[in-house]
Amino acid sequence: MSKVNRQIEDNIVNSIIGAGSEFKGEFKINGLLRIDGKFTGTIETQGKVLIGQTGEVITDIEARVVVVGGTVRGNIFAHERVILLTTGNVNGNIITPSIVMEDGVNFEGKCTINKTIAIKESA
Repeated sequence: MSKVNRQIEDNIVNSIIGAGSEFKGEFKINGLLRIDGKFTGTIETQGKVLIGQTGEVITDIEARVVVVGGTVRGNIFAHERVILLTTGNVNGNIITPSIVMEDGVNFEGKCTINKTIAIKESA
């Protein structure tokens, strides 16, 4: 997929769990998943997962890109990048080839920067 197509895809919300909503289960999708409510279970996508400021998740996430502005209790495995926004709160382990952490993030866990993840994806 070209870089332009991927950027367009990253901005189109495929699925959303809105504020005030609760969802439990296994989420396997293509594209962007935005969570502003509560989610418990597992998430798997080749796209992007965005946890908004009001989002609370108890989950393991496997995705290309993960952006955390809310609360995550669980592990994050990102093939490309993890972005922890200043309002983010993560209690779990992170494995990714690239991470960005803004000032003010609460992170408790182990972070492994693994560049071979990106190499496997592009091969």
